Amino acid sequence: MPDPTERWNDLGAFIREQRATARLSLRRLSELAGISNPYLSQIERGLRRPSAEILQQIAKALRISAETLYVQAGILDPPTGSPDLTRQILADPHLNEEQKQALVRIYLSFRREHEAAQAAGAATAVEPAESATQAGEPADVTANGAGARGDRTSGGDGPGGPGPVGGAGITHR
Repeated sequence: MPDPTERWNDLGAFIREQRATARLSLRRLSELAGISNPYLSQIERGLRRPSAEILQQIAKALRISAETLYVQAGILDPPTGSPDLTRQILADPHLNEEQKQALVRIYLSFRREHEAAQAAGAATAVEPAESATQAGEPADVTANGAGARGDRTSGGDGPGGPGPVGGAGITHR
């Protein structure tokens, strides 16, 4: 467990990175968060320990999850169990807000597609692989149903080159 000074320095650095990613000046972020410019500066430099309420205001102004800042500050423990990819995408300091939202939309659409396939039953998902195997073809099937051999006549996307953008190259097993 890091010592408190190191934790506050790390939290401040994280907030500074998020602010830079959002292309906000220190003054603008302090206005959006409703806190003073000097106080925010002290938080970013690890000199002040902000309350949960202040962290929530900063998170809202940065358009990130308050939980992300709470974990950084040691108020909450990091989540356990299966990772929450949506939360991780939204917390990524290397992406802008538009990129984050696009990735989340794509990820959630894939999850819905997978859940719909699961609800439809395993028999439907197995049929194409079984018939291809019986015909002596590989059992791998891409998201668009074409063989994974790079077969250009069936619209497949294999090693032969890029195919359609919507799920190209994803192989279901």
